[in-house]
Amino acid sequence: MKLSKEFTKLEKSAVKLTVTISKNDVNETYTSITSKYVKNAQIPGFRKGHVPVKILEQKYGEALKADTFSELIDKSLNEIFDNETENRPLPYAQPVLEKMPELDMTKDLVFSVTYDTFPSVKVTEFGGINVKEPQVTIGEAEIKEELKSMQERNAIVMDKKDAVVAKDDIVTINYCELDENNKEIKDSKREDFVFTVGSGENIYKIDNEIIGMKKDETKEITKKYAKDDADPELAGKTKKISVTVKAVKIRDLPKIDDDFAQDCNEKYKTLADMKADIQLNMERAKNRKIKELKNNSLLSQLVEKNPFELPQSMLDAELAGRWNMMAQQFQTSPEQLEKMITASGQSKETMLKEWTGDSEKMLKSRIIVDSLIKERNISVTPEEIEAEYTKIAEEGGITVEEVKKHYEDPRSKEYLIEDAKENKLYDQLYKEVKVSKGDKVSFKDLFALK
Repeated sequence: MKLSKEFTKLEKSAVKLTVTISKNDVNETYTSITSKYVKNAQIPGFRKGHVPVKILEQKYGEALKADTFSELIDKSLNEIFDNETENRPLPYAQPVLEKMPELDMTKDLVFSVTYDTFPSVKVTEFGGINVKEPQVTIGEAEIKEELKSMQERNAIVMDKKDAVVAKDDIVTINYCELDENNKEIKDSKREDFVFTVGSGENIYKIDNEIIGMKKDETKEITKKYAKDDADPELAGKTKKISVTVKAVKIRDLPKIDDDFAQDCNEKYKTLADMKADIQLNMERAKNRKIKELKNNSLLSQLVEKNPFELPQSMLDAELAGRWNMMAQQFQTSPEQLEKMITASGQSKETMLKEWTGDSEKMLKSRIIVDSLIKERNISVTPEEIEAEYTKIAEEGGITVEEVKKHYEDPRSKEYLIEDAKENKLYDQLYKEVKVSKGDKVSFKDLFALK
């Protein structure tokens, strides 16, 4: 096909493509379409395959032109995009015809389509970037806290002998709220509610008020809440609650010693072995989190210093993907999820609007990373991938062969390769920007940072 093309850049990475197809190709295509009609048309008074072209044009003229135009567009766009790299449309951004041109067999056919392309970003501004690295120390106190958590996870929950409620006991209660006439308020009743005394994990925050109660005892509690209480349903109000203790249990905590270590994992021979492993795992978790925080900070600053606009179709596709993923998490369809959200007093539009800022930031960060990897021609060697296999095996406590088996799937291996490229990019970037010490943060608080 003899054609010419012209690309015009528009806002937000959109492109206008104007195509000119020679009148000879237009006539050849029209003749081909007409021949197909002739072979298949059945018109009274004419044998199949022998209907004169003029008769066909009288009866199906507009359809012939529409089919011709459709075929010319499809063939020309496929030919252009098969050989185009820079101005290819996004997979979810179908070209839109600006207006339907007139099909004139005596002239070249000219038409224009607009569509979104992948943003082209030139990352040139690195000045003033300062990535702060949180300072986290893992010592005996942090290891002791982790041991305590492991101890609690391995505790045996058993009935308390005296059945008198005390702090840290696990209690089961029935409760309801009472009105001024000591009548049960509708829909406030709850049975077999379980919580740990002192945790505050109950609606009315009555931990202290039930301390000293015995199993099967019922008590009316009147509690006045501060005006600045975090719960607006309680702030400044006085509530009367009827509570019945149904069960009182305690955690029988195992002693933290060599036997405890062996019970946790047969690979440990002594408590010292387990403590060393805990510290190693905590160090790895700390390093992963700090790396994540540093990368997020670096990308946020790069996005701010190298502004560009996203195609609307790209943002729409990202938001639709997040919505569909949320539906999967709720084990429902996207349509049913919208009904559920509406029934709860919210709307899909509001939620998507709330997600927009984070989604834009994530997409721009991803585009900047991809652009820098291509611009710097970053690649990884087979030897570097082998090193990644070894690292994953060591951190996961498995064999290299098991790791390789996991990455036999081409897509999984591609993810590993892309991750390795990103790591090499970050290594380069941190030599070009300022990295300074951040605030001191506890190991526990580190994972609350974003």
